[in-house]
Amino acid sequence: MSTPVEVLVVEDGDEYVTNLSTFVADGFRYRQAKSGGVACEMVQQAHTDLVYLDMRFDRTPVGELLGNMVELVARFNGDVARARRFQQDNQGLFVLRALREAGWRGPVILSYDFGPEERRFRTLSERDPALSYCPDYADANTIRAAILRAVGRGA
Repeated sequence: MSTPVEVLVVEDGDEYVTNLSTFVADGFRYRQAKSGGVACEMVQQAHTDLVYLDMRFDRTPVGELLGNMVELVARFNGDVARARRFQQDNQGLFVLRALREAGWRGPVILSYDFGPEERRFRTLSERDPALSYCPDYADANTIRAAILRAVGRGA
Protein backbone atom coordinates (compact mmCIF):
# COMPACT_ATOMS: atom_id res chain seq x y z
CA MET A 1 0.00 0.00 0.00
CA SER A 2 1.40 3.36 -0.94
CA THR A 3 -0.68 5.73 1.18
CA PRO A 4 -2.26 4.62 4.44
CA VAL A 5 -6.00 4.02 4.58
CA GLU A 6 -7.53 6.75 6.75
CA VAL A 7 -10.05 5.08 9.06
CA LEU A 8 -12.39 6.90 11.42
CA VAL A 9 -13.41 4.56 14.23
CA VAL A 10 -16.71 5.55 15.80
CA GLU A 11 -17.35 3.83 19.13
CA ASP A 12 -18.29 4.70 22.69
CA GLY A 13 -15.28 2.95 24.24
CA ASP A 14 -11.72 2.34 23.12
CA GLU A 15 -11.78 -1.37 22.27
CA TYR A 16 -11.98 -1.11 18.49
CA VAL A 17 -9.45 1.65 18.05
CA THR A 18 -7.05 -0.14 20.41
CA ASN A 19 -7.44 -3.51 18.69
CA LEU A 20 -7.31 -2.07 15.18
CA SER A 21 -4.25 0.07 15.87
CA THR A 22 -2.53 -2.90 17.54
CA PHE A 23 -3.50 -5.82 15.29
CA VAL A 24 -4.55 -4.18 11.99
CA ALA A 25 -1.96 -1.44 11.98
CA ASP A 26 0.29 -1.73 8.94
CA GLY A 27 -0.99 0.53 6.17
CA PHE A 28 -3.77 2.11 8.20
CA ARG A 29 -4.11 5.33 10.16
CA TYR A 30 -6.85 5.57 12.77
CA ARG A 31 -8.73 8.47 14.31
CA GLN A 32 -11.54 8.08 16.80
CA ALA A 33 -14.91 9.70 17.48
CA LYS A 34 -16.94 8.67 20.50
CA SER A 35 -20.26 10.02 19.26
CA GLY A 36 -22.16 10.51 16.03
CA GLY A 37 -22.02 14.29 16.24
CA VAL A 38 -18.24 14.27 16.57
CA ALA A 39 -17.96 11.73 13.73
CA CYS A 40 -19.94 14.03 11.41
CA GLU A 41 -17.59 16.91 12.23
CA MET A 42 -14.47 14.78 11.75
CA VAL A 43 -15.37 13.47 8.28
CA GLN A 44 -15.89 17.06 7.15
CA GLN A 45 -12.64 18.33 8.69
CA ALA A 46 -10.16 15.68 7.53
CA HIS A 47 -9.81 13.15 4.72
CA THR A 48 -11.43 9.85 5.65
CA ASP A 49 -11.34 6.74 3.47
CA LEU A 50 -13.64 4.63 5.63
CA VAL A 51 -15.73 4.75 8.79
CA TYR A 52 -15.53 1.71 11.07
CA LEU A 53 -18.70 2.01 13.13
CA ASP A 54 -19.80 0.28 16.30
CA MET A 55 -23.51 -0.56 16.46
CA ARG A 56 -24.14 -0.35 20.20
CA PHE A 57 -23.44 2.79 22.25
CA ASP A 58 -24.40 2.05 25.83
CA ARG A 59 -21.62 4.16 27.40
CA THR A 60 -22.34 7.40 25.54
CA PRO A 61 -23.97 10.13 27.62
CA VAL A 62 -27.69 10.22 26.84
CA GLY A 63 -27.47 13.81 25.56
CA GLU A 64 -24.97 12.77 22.87
CA LEU A 65 -27.05 9.92 21.44
CA LEU A 66 -28.59 10.54 18.04
CA GLY A 67 -32.21 9.80 17.27
CA ASN A 68 -35.49 11.48 18.08
CA MET A 69 -36.45 10.20 21.52
CA VAL A 70 -40.02 11.52 21.24
CA GLU A 71 -40.54 9.44 18.09
CA LEU A 72 -38.87 6.41 19.65
CA VAL A 73 -40.99 6.59 22.80
CA ALA A 74 -44.10 6.81 20.62
CA ARG A 75 -42.88 3.83 18.59
CA PHE A 76 -42.57 1.82 21.81
CA ASN A 77 -46.00 2.89 23.10
CA GLY A 78 -44.66 5.24 25.75
CA ASP A 79 -42.09 2.82 27.16
CA VAL A 80 -39.13 5.16 27.71
CA ALA A 81 -36.78 2.39 28.89
CA ARG A 82 -37.40 0.27 25.77
CA ALA A 83 -37.00 3.31 23.53
CA ARG A 84 -33.68 4.22 25.17
CA ARG A 85 -32.42 0.63 24.89
CA PHE A 86 -33.35 0.60 21.19
CA GLN A 87 -31.58 3.94 20.70
CA GLN A 88 -28.42 2.61 22.36
CA ASP A 89 -28.52 -0.83 20.72
CA ASN A 90 -28.98 0.68 17.24
CA GLN A 91 -27.00 3.90 17.63
CA GLY A 92 -24.71 2.85 14.78
CA LEU A 93 -27.66 3.15 12.38
CA PHE A 94 -28.50 6.61 13.73
CA VAL A 95 -24.85 7.62 13.26
CA LEU A 96 -24.85 6.20 9.74
CA ARG A 97 -27.92 8.27 8.86
CA ALA A 98 -26.34 11.41 10.33
CA LEU A 99 -23.12 10.86 8.34
CA ARG A 100 -25.11 10.49 5.12
CA GLU A 101 -27.25 13.53 5.91
CA ALA A 102 -24.03 15.48 6.53
CA GLY A 103 -22.98 14.58 2.98
CA TRP A 104 -20.38 11.90 3.62
CA ARG A 105 -20.71 9.15 0.98
CA GLY A 106 -17.67 6.97 1.68
CA PRO A 107 -17.72 3.33 2.76
CA VAL A 108 -18.90 2.34 6.22
CA ILE A 109 -18.26 -0.96 7.96
CA LEU A 110 -20.66 -1.68 10.79
CA SER A 111 -19.10 -3.81 13.49
CA TYR A 112 -22.06 -6.09 14.09
CA ASP A 113 -22.97 -9.67 13.32
CA PHE A 114 -25.78 -9.51 10.78
CA GLY A 115 -25.44 -13.27 10.10
CA PRO A 116 -28.67 -14.12 11.93
CA GLU A 117 -30.31 -10.98 10.48
CA GLU A 118 -29.43 -11.30 6.79
CA ARG A 119 -32.71 -9.79 5.62
CA ARG A 120 -32.17 -6.76 7.84
CA PHE A 121 -28.69 -6.18 6.40
CA ARG A 122 -29.92 -6.71 2.84
CA THR A 123 -32.54 -4.00 3.36
CA LEU A 124 -29.94 -1.62 4.84
CA SER A 125 -27.40 -2.24 2.07
CA GLU A 126 -30.00 -1.81 -0.68
CA ARG A 127 -30.54 1.72 0.65
CA ASP A 128 -26.82 2.29 1.19
CA PRO A 129 -24.58 0.34 -1.22
CA ALA A 130 -21.41 1.69 0.47
CA LEU A 131 -22.38 -0.16 3.65
CA SER A 132 -20.83 -3.45 4.72
CA TYR A 133 -20.38 -5.24 8.00
CA CYS A 134 -17.79 -7.19 9.90
CA PRO A 135 -18.81 -9.22 12.95
CA ASP A 136 -17.49 -7.66 16.13
CA TYR A 137 -15.73 -10.94 16.97
CA ALA A 138 -13.80 -11.01 13.64
CA ASP A 139 -10.06 -11.63 13.69
CA ALA A 140 -7.46 -9.15 12.42
CA ASN A 141 -7.14 -10.76 8.96
CA THR A 142 -10.91 -10.68 8.41
CA ILE A 143 -11.09 -7.03 9.47
CA ARG A 144 -8.10 -6.08 7.28
CA ALA A 145 -9.70 -7.80 4.26
CA ALA A 146 -13.06 -6.12 4.91
CA ILE A 147 -11.47 -2.66 5.12
CA LEU A 148 -9.37 -3.16 1.99
CA ARG A 149 -12.36 -4.51 0.06
CA ALA A 150 -14.54 -1.58 1.19
CA VAL A 151 -11.99 1.00 0.02
CA GLY A 152 -11.32 -0.83 -3.25
CA ARG A 153 -7.79 -1.99 -2.43
CA GLY A 154 -8.42 -5.67 -1.89
CA ALA A 155 -10.05 -8.77 -3.31
